[in-house]
Amino acid sequence: ACKGLRHIVFLGTGAGSFIDLAAAETCGIKVSTIKGYGDTTVAEHALGLLLAACRNIAVMHADMRAGGWRTMQGIELKGKTLGLIGLGGIGREMARLGTGIGLKVIAWNRSKVADAPVPMVDLDALFAQSDFLSLHLGLNDATRHFLNRERMQQAKKGVVIVNTARAGLVDEPALLELLKSGQIGHYATDVFSQEPVTPSEPLLKAANVTLTAHAGYNTPEAAMTMYRRAIDLAAAG
Repeated sequence: ACKGLRHIVFLGTGAGSFIDLAAAETCGIKVSTIKGYGDTTVAEHALGLLLAACRNIAVMHADMRAGGWRTMQGIELKGKTLGLIGLGGIGREMARLGTGIGLKVIAWNRSKVADAPVPMVDLDALFAQSDFLSLHLGLNDATRHFLNRERMQQAKKGVVIVNTARAGLVDEPALLELLKSGQIGHYATDVFSQEPVTPSEPLLKAANVTLTAHAGYNTPEAAMTMYRRAIDLAAAG
């Protein structure tokens, strides 16, 4: 219907979730995305989720606001292993941050990484060694339910999983079962299959989860970088 539309600049990376890319191509409309604008911001949020999960920060906060006082035992991160699933821009920032607080960081990536800042391992080694897993993959047909039941069962018992990427990377029914059994110790996520979540969202009822409202990208610094790049892309045509 937009006869003069020639170029869509999508403010983010997941354009396919909102735009029919095949239709845009058929109509001769260029679609640009903005990569890398929030690498540091999202990685910092992922690290925050990991810390919150390991120290039960959200649970104790809610208890105290309700008038309670429950001192909960946590997990010290120093010396433990963080496995990164995906070593793009956000994954690299997560590697930097994790190394900086004393974690041993290893990573797996779908394609070969020539200048990896941390040791690259295969998936079997990643799941066998990692105390914590952080997801940094794009969502597509090849990665949907990447963390399926088999892979989550392959991980260390009690593993903490952080997801600031996309909800569809995880098989949620299997995840919920493994959270109940204790195979997954904690799931900390910023992304959901339906956003905003509805009261029927199963993760809202799970005890060993930490949830944030898809805010990992949301800082003034990341926003300003995104807008500047969007203007540059639009000006370039």
